[in-house]
Amino acid sequence: MAYTDLFENDEMKLINLLPHDGEAYYHGQILDVGTADRYLAQCISQLSWAHDRAFMFGKEIVTQRKMAWYADEPVSYTYSGYTKTALVWPDFLCEIKQQVESSSGDTFNSCLCNFYSSGDEGMGWHSDGEKELVEDGVIGSLTLGSARKFSFKHKVTGERLSLSLEHGSLLIMKGSTQKNWLHSLPKTKKVSDPRVNLTFRQMRF
Repeated sequence: MAYTDLFENDEMKLINLLPHDGEAYYHGQILDVGTADRYLAQCISQLSWAHDRAFMFGKEIVTQRKMAWYADEPVSYTYSGYTKTALVWPDFLCEIKQQVESSSGDTFNSCLCNFYSSGDEGMGWHSDGEKELVEDGVIGSLTLGSARKFSFKHKVTGERLSLSLEHGSLLIMKGSTQKNWLHSLPKTKKVSDPRVNLTFRQMRF
């Protein structure tokens, strides 16, 4: 099984990171350090964080990480036995959205926010294929806080690729990526500081 390490290149160009069956583009740091620091502090203190809950195999699972969801409309969706309702955008999150849209050239109408208090918290292999999302739509993933390793794995071949997502950086996933690739945020003992991940999405309203 092939394994490619993508985060050793310090001057990564805007090229498709995925060799086939999808599109992923790393824009690098789109925010200066001061702005990224300010947004990180605002996200931690002002977003409505809560542990995510789901029913799996007849049991309630509570995640270590915390989540919050914002959108243009107070829409709801249900998964794993729980209904989520979007909150109204705070002004600073709208500012961040506008900067992500300016950098990517795409528009977004919702944001799923994830708060990892340290490297002890992560996310296993998954794809973002909820039926409420626009098919083959764009997901803009902005990292604030600790740099973390982010990995892709092809659903059929098992091919893997990884890169480091830096403070203030933007990763764009689009096209058939969610159909063909899984992604994860591995846990690590090397990171003790928090990370906020803002995933801007295109939902069907």
